[in-house]
Formats: sequence, C-alpha cells, structure tokens
Amino acid sequence: MLQDGFSWDGLLKIVVADIVLSGDNAVVIGLAVAGLPLAMRRQAILFGTAGAIVLRIIFTLIGTVLLGIPLLRALGGLTLLWVGWKLLAQTEEATDEPHEIKGGYWDAIRTIVIADAVMSLDNALAVAGAADGNFLLLMIGLALSIPLLMIGSNFVSSLFNRFPWLVFIGAGLIAWVAADLIHEDKLLGAWLPFLHGDIALWALRIASVTGVIFFGLRSKRINTARELAEEAARA
Repeated sequence: MLQDGFSWDGLLKIVVADIVLSGDNAVVIGLAVAGLPLAMRRQAILFGTAGAIVLRIIFTLIGTVLLGIPLLRALGGLTLLWVGWKLLAQTEEATDEPHEIKGGYWDAIRTIVIADAVMSLDNALAVAGAADGNFLLLMIGLALSIPLLMIGSNFVSSLFNRFPWLVFIGAGLIAWVAADLIHEDKLLGAWLPFLHGDIALWALRIASVTGVIFFGLRSKRINTARELAEEAARA
C-alpha cells in the first residue's frame, strides 16, 4: 500500500478492467476504419480514440447521473444496433490505391465517437469502481485506455483487412453488446416483463446478431448493385 490509498491490488484491477472493457471499443474502431486507405487509417484511429477518451472522462465524472435517465440503456442499445448494421453495410477492403470511400473519413470518426459514447458509460463506471475513489488510480486507468484502444484498434483493423470474414464477427459482437444494454434497461423491463430472465436475454442476443448481419448484408448487396448500375450508366 502506498500513499493516498494507492495500492498495487487496485492498479491490477484497473489494468484488468481496461483490457477487458477496451476490447469491444477496439472492435468498433477497427471495423469503422477497415474500409479506409491505409494512410488514413491511423489518423482516423487517433482522432476517434481522442474523442473516445474525452467521453470516457466525462462519463466517469457524471456516469451515475446518466444511468438514472429513463430508457438510456435501451436507446443506447438501439444506437449500437444501427452502428453494427451501418459498419457491416459500408465496410470494404482497404487499399492504398485512390478510390471513393464509402461513408468517408469523417464519417468513420463520427461513427467511432457515437458508438463509444454508448459503450463507454458502463466501462467508465467499472474503472471508477475498480479505482475505489482513488483519484490517482482513476487517472492511471484513463491513461491506460489510450494506448490500449490505439494498439487494439490497429490490430483489429489489420485482422479485418486480412480476414474479411471477421467483419461479421465484429458486427455480431456489437449487436451482442446492444442486446445486453437493452435487456439491462430497468424501465423497459418494467414495461415489457417478458424481457426478464436468461432465456429472454439469449433470445434478444440471437435476434440482434442475426438481424444486424442479415440487414447489413442486404444493404451491402443493394449498395453494390446500385454502384454497378451507376458505373454501367456512365460507361
């Protein structure tokens, strides 16, 4: 035990919490930048991570207040379902060759920030809980989030570009987290009692993952067909 309540045990909890909780955020960032040219990918990760860290700091300070807002978790879950569908529908193989980017550079950053705004609320509260009120530990936890997100996002985006089929797993993970958020919303659960219990949770997870992948693929095919038609018309 060191000064001001600092402890190596508390630091270990912070590190473990950061590693575990940064995984889903890294998947979102990696998936959002996977379709960008390689030269732009690191910049998008840098700006997206910066926005994510700012949000994490804000949520750490006022997270308990936000959690008291009715239907916040349900709305956050629906937002993540939209993000998962959008990323799956727009993702394309990255290349250094000049080409039109679906959604664009700033759209990727905006998607990262929106998704992290939803996913960082519980994450920030978990890190704050692990810090147990110690300001130094809390700052260390937030500082560790930066390299973890950047390294993790670079690694994940490289995997998505090397193994394109992993994009479906990434979108499915986002939908899975969305289902958990919707299921955890107490007000929605009071309105819809059938959402209670493990069976309802698993049904919601399966429906969310299946829906995001199905409609994401459908939108991707429609976009591809439209682009081919436009190219044929120009020719």
